[in-house]
Amino acid sequence: MKNKIFKLINPILDFDYDTQSFDIIASTQQLSISGVQEKISATILNKRIVPTPKGMQGLFIIKPIPGYKYIRYREYLPINEYLTMQIAHKVFGIKTANNSLVYFKNGDVAYITQRFDYDLKGNKIKTEDFATLAQKNNQTHGQNYKYTGSYEDIAILIRKYLPTWKVQICDFYKLVIFNYLFSNGDAHLKNFSVIQSENSDYILAPAYDLLNTSLHIDDSDFALEGGLMQTAFQSDVYIKTGHPCQTDFERFGQRILVPSIKIKEIIRQFSQTKPEIFNLINASPLPSKLKRMYKRSYKERFSRFVRKDDLE
Repeated sequence: MKNKIFKLINPILDFDYDTQSFDIIASTQQLSISGVQEKISATILNKRIVPTPKGMQGLFIIKPIPGYKYIRYREYLPINEYLTMQIAHKVFGIKTANNSLVYFKNGDVAYITQRFDYDLKGNKIKTEDFATLAQKNNQTHGQNYKYTGSYEDIAILIRKYLPTWKVQICDFYKLVIFNYLFSNGDAHLKNFSVIQSENSDYILAPAYDLLNTSLHIDDSDFALEGGLMQTAFQSDVYIKTGHPCQTDFERFGQRILVPSIKIKEIIRQFSQTKPEIFNLINASPLPSKLKRMYKRSYKERFSRFVRKDDLE
């Protein structure tokens, strides 16, 4: 999604990024995209995007092609993230962080996103991710702390900390379904945040770090070890196949207190065939092979999602 800021900025950068000069180390024991993704702090000077000078506050984050060579098709990861963010916003109306694609001086593509925890004047906006809200860190829950718990646990924290949780819980529910359908296997605790609004209340931050991880690594249906909710509430389909169906997402919505009418509305939205999805995939700079892989992963998840439990 390009906002007015990115439309006014030259997408061709005046500098290069040499990934070979960085020591790439995964931040968790399990292989994840976020664990090997470098990030460059950037700002705007004279209408050009530049690395943030020392002493200044960066307003943007640039994600270059990862230097970690064991990620499949790593050179297309920035395009993947941009495409997935576009689908979330343009097709499903999910509020996302402002983003675009930029190109280094040597022609390498990179993903850029505007920070939502600072305004354009560099003033800090209070934010917290859900790992912090859950009081989880390396010391308390080990190196993979951000993958512990379930999405129901996040919902409990939303109800605890957000005054307008009845609205926010619907947005969260929608985002969880989106992440499943578009194979975002890295939707962990630190990839959900709250942000202070102009009214000083806390609301869900815009969605960020959305991408189809199945193109790059082998992962499971859900990033969090606990999945959607406790296994006792899984459908027979889930138990037999190892994958959730529509019934599971309906039960998940009920358990996190999404109103019944909203559950039906959101399930219906994601159960409809939307040509816009395929139009965006086809129009993206992904090579033909990855376009086919992206479509195939979505179609597979969609076919699982529209199933219902036989006992329902």
